[in-house]
Amino acid sequence: MRQIDNQQPDEMIKTGQRKYYTLLGSILAMVLVFFLCDLLIGSVKIPLRNVISILTGSSVSQPEWNVILFDFRIPKAVTALLAGMALSAAGLQMQTIFRNPLAGPYVLGISAGASFGVALLVLGFSSYFSLSLLGLAGNFMVVIAAWLGAGLILLLIFSVSLRVKDIMTILVLGIMFGSVTSAIVSILQYFSNESMLKSFIVWTMGSLGGVSKVQLFVLVPCIVVGLLIALASSKILNALLLGENYAQSLGLNVKRARFLVFFSTSLLAGSITAFCGPIGFIDIAVPHIARLVFKTADHRFLMIATMLIGAVVMLFSDMISQMPGMGNTLPINSVTALVGIPIIIWLVIKNQKISQLT
Repeated sequence: MRQIDNQQPDEMIKTGQRKYYTLLGSILAMVLVFFLCDLLIGSVKIPLRNVISILTGSSVSQPEWNVILFDFRIPKAVTALLAGMALSAAGLQMQTIFRNPLAGPYVLGISAGASFGVALLVLGFSSYFSLSLLGLAGNFMVVIAAWLGAGLILLLIFSVSLRVKDIMTILVLGIMFGSVTSAIVSILQYFSNESMLKSFIVWTMGSLGGVSKVQLFVLVPCIVVGLLIALASSKILNALLLGENYAQSLGLNVKRARFLVFFSTSLLAGSITAFCGPIGFIDIAVPHIARLVFKTADHRFLMIATMLIGAVVMLFSDMISQMPGMGNTLPINSVTALVGIPIIIWLVIKNQKISQLT
């Protein structure tokens, strides 16, 4: 009898894990379907069988479809995939670190910091040289500027966290740091000429279609490294979820853990902001959707689920932004806000108290 009782918890754990793996498999299938649908949408209609033929290396009747797919639609769909995974993972990390359901790169000012770095480069120094003429080096300069801007905000938050223990105070100060950088960006815009201001305003609206194949060679490795660090931090986040004192009692170096998570967040949010502009609400909404679907706080599953759901949401937002059949494209930042805000409002109303969301 005792042996049977000991087997029941193990069986329950295995059943729960099988359920999680089934859900993850289903969401992964959704990612593939949405990715394929995203390739079908555009001003030029390409039948599904021809898209599959091109992807499998077969010849098609109209060679220009190869150019449309490989030079425009695939880079945009890959960018949407990476942006959804990166911003969602960064949001989950910040919500766990700050134990606050509204924490995220956008709210904490990390995206604003990345914008500050890009603004300083585009509005402050582009009168001396043209970034477009520098090719791959110019792309690296934009990414490094975004990293430095995002890293500056995270460094300030990290410095404060060494002196201030209250996590809510750190969160509020993070928002203040972001507001300061936004104010400096506004001043830079005020003193910019018309052409620089126009290019920067267009960049702030967010765009997935502006990322070329050459820029993907810079973006992909940055995001892959950031996501791998986020996945490797799952056990650290599980320990921090129980409180820093408890995490320390488990032998976790809290300062080192915070630095690792902040570095990953800076890499993910900074890289996406550099190439796609500031994109909000995905980082806040998607981790809550993942918690709602999986009903677990175990980051070993939650992190993967958040990345996959983020990819689905961003691919869906990209399809909406292209306004199929109308020939126009909406700013992706506006679409993610329209998709993300109703989810947040629904979650708040459903749970009555926003503190119950984490």
